[in-house]
Amino acid sequence: MPAAMTSRERVRRAIARREPDRVPVHDSPWGATVARWRTEGLPADQSPADFFGYEVRGLGGNLTPRLPTRILSEDDEYITETTPWGGVHRNHKDRSTTPEIIDTPVKSRDDWARLKPLLEPDFTRFNWDSSLAKYRKWRDEGRYVVFSAGSGYDLMQSIIRSEQLLEFMATDPEWIAEIAMTIARLITAGFEMMWSKGFEFDALWVYNDMGYRNASLFSPRTYRDIIQPGDRLMWDAAHRRGAQTILHSCGRVSGLIPDLLDSGIDCLQPLEVKAGMDPVAIKRRFGDRLAVFGGIDTRAIEDPDPAVTEAEIRSKLTALKPGGGYLFHSDHSVPKDVSFHRYCQVMEWVRKYGAY
Repeated sequence: MPAAMTSRERVRRAIARREPDRVPVHDSPWGATVARWRTEGLPADQSPADFFGYEVRGLGGNLTPRLPTRILSEDDEYITETTPWGGVHRNHKDRSTTPEIIDTPVKSRDDWARLKPLLEPDFTRFNWDSSLAKYRKWRDEGRYVVFSAGSGYDLMQSIIRSEQLLEFMATDPEWIAEIAMTIARLITAGFEMMWSKGFEFDALWVYNDMGYRNASLFSPRTYRDIIQPGDRLMWDAAHRRGAQTILHSCGRVSGLIPDLLDSGIDCLQPLEVKAGMDPVAIKRRFGDRLAVFGGIDTRAIEDPDPAVTEAEIRSKLTALKPGGGYLFHSDHSVPKDVSFHRYCQVMEWVRKYGAY
């Protein structure tokens, strides 16, 4: 059995597709879930990350146009507010769901021409004192520290309404590719700026949801033409620094995996089971080049019968952990229907079945 590792050692080894001492543990409970857990036993002075020993910690900057935000309306259930991108979102007040996009700032090339100058990189986009304090603390704790940012199609939905974005990707791909590359350049510049100030990141972790329930939202060819050049820019910058690369992409993105690997990703997360992602099949096919991160069905986690939850964790970890290349995470975010007691059981089962 391998000697006990730090989180940094454990995650780096797993993503490098080698066996660590145990399966690394990370997760993403919704804010509403955390609020519930506070009433059920989660200490008020501890975050879920600290209480449950999540392995990964993230830093980043304000990579938006930095437009002013304000609340437009609110009632007992919903809040409608502007965004730093110049859009309008409506969400549950407990932030327990993905927000509804009411409006976006870009509807034409002229709109983009006005917004683009607000996306130039500069050092004022980062809270240096706070970030440095967190970085030093996490390094002392042996955490795996990433630079994280939204990118690609997912972030462009903050600029252009989704249905219009998909239309423009078909009718004016050069323009949308320009937007995607502008975002990628800003992320890459931010990553390099923080690195120049002494932040030696273990990974570049980018968020770009590109899948729906049955397939990706656009074809692999469209990905290659529009998104891939920016992805290659980012992943190449990370690899030059010795950092690993992690892509978060919800929905069914299995059809994009060959091109994502060609772009330079090392690890794919969260492997959304309810959208048709099969982590065992993905590892079987791509495990020599790709680490898989997630794939634990939240429907099983919230099932009233704990035996269903345990069976999900036991079967997945037993199949996925051999040879390394697997990290535990729910297949999306932990919903507020999951009690604190049940989630504590989840962590016990992960450590039981995730040991090497």
